[in-house]
Amino acid sequence: MVDARSGEEFVTALYAQFKGVLYAQVLGLTNRDRQWAEDVVQETLIRAWQNAETLVRDPRMLRGWLLTVARRIVIDGWRTRQARPREVELTSPDAVEVADGTEQRLSIMVINDVIGRLGEEHRAAIYETYVRGRTVREAAVVLGIPEGTVKSRVYTAMKILRRAVREWH
Repeated sequence: MVDARSGEEFVTALYAQFKGVLYAQVLGLTNRDRQWAEDVVQETLIRAWQNAETLVRDPRMLRGWLLTVARRIVIDGWRTRQARPREVELTSPDAVEVADGTEQRLSIMVINDVIGRLGEEHRAAIYETYVRGRTVREAAVVLGIPEGTVKSRVYTAMKILRRAVREWH
């Protein structure tokens, strides 16, 4: 059982180690809204403190956990903002709304969230083929699996991603 003091020390250490990368990612996801980004980082650290007893202490795992939690908090925030109608006061009948890229950012966040929930094998196949730009043959060599398995994993992962994006829209 983690006592309150060691939980606070743990969160303080997390903040010192990951504040830069966490804030940078969240700032991009919040459309550079500094106040919202700070709130998300704070909420992420509160959740780390609440889960201090069960978190793996490996820095790579902690970093991934923190970034995933922060991304999900931002997604929830965007969804809340989308659910509430915007209040608009038109001062001129010629007022035109300019696209702000929110739709694209939300799609990216949904895709990132779904990729995070894919199994490690499927993520690895997507990473090697789409992110690293490897051919199926090259990915098979890197992953140490048959080419057909790479094709199958990429197909399944892409099917899941497409379905998630369709459901979101």
